[in-house]
This record gives sequence, C-alpha cells and structure tokens, in this order.
Amino acid sequence: MRWRLLPRTIASRLYLILFAGLLLAYALSAGLLFYERYSTATTVMLSSLEQDVATSVALLDSLPADKRAPWLPQLDRRTYRYILGPGQTDGELIGQRAHEVTRLIGEATHAKQPLPANTVSTSPERYQVHLTLSDGEPLTVEVIPAPIPVAQWLPVVLVAQIVLLLLCTWLAVRQVTRPLARLASAAEALNPGAGGQHLQEGGPAEVAKAVTAFNVMQDRIAEHLKERLQILAAISHDLQTPITRMRLRSEAMDESPERDKLLDDLGVMEHLVRDGVAYARSAHGGAEAAMRIDLDAFLDSLVCDYQDVGKPVDFRGHAGVPLLTRPHALRRVVGNLIDNAIKYAGSAELEVSAQADGAISIDVLDRGPGIPEAELDAVLQPFYRLEASRNRDTGGTGLGLAIAQQLAQALGGQLTLHARAGGGLHARLRLLPVRTGE
Repeated sequence: MRWRLLPRTIASRLYLILFAGLLLAYALSAGLLFYERYSTATTVMLSSLEQDVATSVALLDSLPADKRAPWLPQLDRRTYRYILGPGQTDGELIGQRAHEVTRLIGEATHAKQPLPANTVSTSPERYQVHLTLSDGEPLTVEVIPAPIPVAQWLPVVLVAQIVLLLLCTWLAVRQVTRPLARLASAAEALNPGAGGQHLQEGGPAEVAKAVTAFNVMQDRIAEHLKERLQILAAISHDLQTPITRMRLRSEAMDESPERDKLLDDLGVMEHLVRDGVAYARSAHGGAEAAMRIDLDAFLDSLVCDYQDVGKPVDFRGHAGVPLLTRPHALRRVVGNLIDNAIKYAGSAELEVSAQADGAISIDVLDRGPGIPEAELDAVLQPFYRLEASRNRDTGGTGLGLAIAQQLAQALGGQLTLHARAGGGLHARLRLLPVRTGE
C-alpha cells in the first residue's frame, strides 16, 4: 500500500526523491546556520549585557534625578531599555534565560541580594528587573528579547536558491530519463522485419550499456527471424516442384474417386505452400521504398478492380490528405482484408477516415459469421483457424490475417479486429504515416 503513494513514472519519482532530499539538506543547513547565529547573538548579548548595564546604571546613579530622563534614549538598546520608576511588579519570572539575565544584571550592579524580577509578557517575551539607585530612586531594566534581524535581500536569495535547486533537479532527471524514454520508444516500435534503426549509443555508462545491449538484441532477433523465414520460404518453394509432379501424375491416372481426392489434397497443399511463401515475403514489407500517394484515389482504384470482376465491394469515406507509405504492402493488407470479407460474408464494405490525432483509419466490414470475442487476437497468429466457420473445407490456411498483420506492422500501423454490431467482423487498419502535404 505504501508504494501506491509514490508517483508512477521514474521521472516523477526521481524528481520527488532528489528535490525532497536536497530541500531537506538545504533546510537543515539553513536551520543550523540560524541556530548558530542565534547562539552567537545570545552569547554576545549576555557577554555585553553585564558591562553595558553596569556602565549605564553607574552613569544614571551619578546624575542628579532631574538630569537622568534625557539620557535614557541614548542608553536604550535593541533588546533592553531603562525605565525610571518601579515598572510593573506583578507576576513571577518565567524562563531560564530570564533568570540568567537577572543574575548577570545583579552581578553587574554588585547587588548583595537577588534582584526582584517578573515576566510582563510571554508573547512576545518581555520581563523587567527592578533596581534601586543610591538616592533611593527605583530603576527598571526592561528586557525584550528580539529575533535576529533578517536582511531584506535574504528572502529573495532563498527563493532564488530554491528555483536553482528545482532547475538542477530537472536537468539531472532529464539527463537520466531521456535515454530511457528513447529506449522505451524503440522497444515499442521494435520490428526486426522492417529493418529497425539502431539507437545512438551514448549518455551515462549504464544507459549506454543498455542501449548497446538493445541494439545487439535487435540484431539477433532480426537474424533469427530472417533465418526462420528463409527456412519457411525455402521449404515452401521446394515443395512446389514435387507437388507439381504429383499433380501431373495424378491427372494422368484413370478417373476414380481416389484420383479426385488426391487432386483435392494436392490443391490444398499448393494453396498452403503459396500462402507460406507469401507470409515469408510479407516479413520484408518494410524493405519497399515509400512513395507519396493519394490515399482516396488509391483505395477507389482498388475497389474498382474488385467491382470490375463482379465482387460486391462498397467504398465510402474521405481521408483528404496525401501521405507517404509503401503502396504494394498497403494494397496487400487491404486486399487480404477485403478477400477475407468476401470469402466468408459474400461482400465487403471499405471505409476510410482521418482521425483527430492525425492517424488514418481504414476499415473493412462484413456481415459474415464473425469471430468470437475471445479469439479476435488469436486469429492474427500464423496458422490459427476457426474450425467452426473458417476451416480447411473453405480453403483457409490460417495465414491470410497473419500476413495482413505482419504487413501492417511493416507499414508502421496497427491491425485490430472487432465484433461488428449486428453481426459480422470489423477489421481496422490504423496508420500513422508521414504526411507530406503540410
């Protein structure tokens, strides 16, 4: 439970820890400084009080009674003053420092007995020590302990130091978190099949080591993926030759149910091999050169191609911006989604729109049997089939959506599937292209 009180981000936690620690150290230093000044001032006051009171009382005692009043303003000090008269005699003396000052005044005036004294006020602190001059006239020393005077520029300096403290904290946290933020962004955008760029190595030793490890990991993943895809492509390609020979031999056989079943199985194998090769090639969709296209015209042309061969595909919406993308990979993604909709629903609806955050949304909708909510993510994995509605009998290999997903990642986009309200499937391709029309 106690960790829930801390901020969630590393930057916020570093800000809190560094600033709180530095502020605490700063406050402790300032407190010690003021305490030292207070102790020094108190010591100086007590040491000078004895001599000053002794001199002042002796002076007043030597003057005639009618000449004493004009001298009082000259004898007054910041923390004590002299009053001709008995003062206020009610109350007791409160406080250790008050007793110490009374004792010093008694020693300075060579009093044979403890001087009477009483506290006049506690907030602010004020007490009086009562003396009697040689002619019998009362004299009161009123002590008013005052805080150490603070220069007018000191609060400005304190605020400036706190601002400087905040600035230094911000710079320190920024130096630490910026490389980590770049590393996190690179990890989120990691796509070995699209030839990801290496991060620039630098910064603190720990961060530089992490960046180096990340670049090495990215190369290893890319090499591993490339090797697996090469194996898949090689096997799929090499299978085409024996499958073709088997088909030719089967076609040369006499008509029989077994011959027809064998040709059907060979057809399924050919389809699987072609999809395997297509899946292997789709991993290199990021290698295609990017081109500036008119997305609305591009999608309209794609829909017209389907309509020309009698496929029911509707197109609506308007993106309204030219963009930089890889047209062949984009055509393959949208084509796969449209083919999927036509195959299982008989028709497809294509929509395009520009989102508020600048992204482009390409939606393919159908009214087919749809996909269960729990399996919407799983069908994007290679060779995953829904046996209830999209099984081998329909010719599916489980690679169509996987190819579309892989090409979408190569385009820097995101492919998601949703259950359509009223039945059917809603496939959305969300792109964040580099705009060139601005």
